[in-house]
Amino acid sequence: MKFKHHLMMLAASLALGPLAAQATEFRSADIHPDGYPTVEAVKFLGERLKQLTQGKDSVKIYNNSSLGNEKDTIEQTKIGALAMVRVNIAPMNNICPATQVPTMPFLFRSKEHLRAVLDGPIGEEILKSCEPQGFIGLAYYDSGARNLYTARKPVRTLADAKGLKIRVQQSDLWVALLEAMGANATPMPFGEVYTALKTGLVDGAENNYPSFESSRHFEVAKYFSLTEHSMAPEMLLFSKRVWDKLTPEEQVALRQAAKESVPYMRKLWDEREAKSLATVKAGGAEIITVDKASFQNAMKPVYDKFITDPKLKDLVRRVQETK
Repeated sequence: MKFKHHLMMLAASLALGPLAAQATEFRSADIHPDGYPTVEAVKFLGERLKQLTQGKDSVKIYNNSSLGNEKDTIEQTKIGALAMVRVNIAPMNNICPATQVPTMPFLFRSKEHLRAVLDGPIGEEILKSCEPQGFIGLAYYDSGARNLYTARKPVRTLADAKGLKIRVQQSDLWVALLEAMGANATPMPFGEVYTALKTGLVDGAENNYPSFESSRHFEVAKYFSLTEHSMAPEMLLFSKRVWDKLTPEEQVALRQAAKESVPYMRKLWDEREAKSLATVKAGGAEIITVDKASFQNAMKPVYDKFITDPKLKDLVRRVQETK
């Protein structure tokens, strides 16, 4: 037991980086490359934290999956080997159940509705629900709206999606979502999708504009259908094990720097989306308006399967009622 305690202490000290006389460097992870809005937002947070603590605290980012995938870095943050992590909300669904709610299909009516919910008491409640699992929720970042895109034929209505093999993330919810559309959900790693689209192994995939563009999927799947079936956000989480060792002043500074990084991230995100849209259109992609109601009306089985707890049902209702 004593040895395990030593290991924990070592992990926590590693998360804090080299401890100079006073200075603390928080280690943070992200799967995205330099220049991606989430990475730039955490850099901004680090600069702001340095100002707020008169140079005492700073952040070092390990991005581009250098410390592993999102699941790995979530584990490292829980035990305190990492101080902070930026992940999509989906991998947190099995860890803190309330995070399931913002992941649900067609929950948010628009980007404005999403931001109003996440910036308000509901957003705060979902972040807090991760504390018993070892995570201090600092902020949400945007991840855009996810849409269907296909290689052979455009999808305009729910009927058009029937029988299509669509690549999804390796998650039960995503499989259920595409199956509710009548498609054959095909889970596979993101890196394999370009070839799968090109060879016809899959008929399509689903993602946001920046991913559709940066992955060059628009070269092999020209039809981009604006289903906007999910607006699942990103999360910024801090290790509770590391957090509990900080001074109240440091905790306040971290929360403030995180809050201030949100509008900065959103500005970068909105610019990035516009740029990506222009790139894919210039590359020959066709942006297709869909009969969104036909997709929305097919989602009841997904809600019935994943939102069974009365507390989560109530949370869904409150989101829907938010103006």
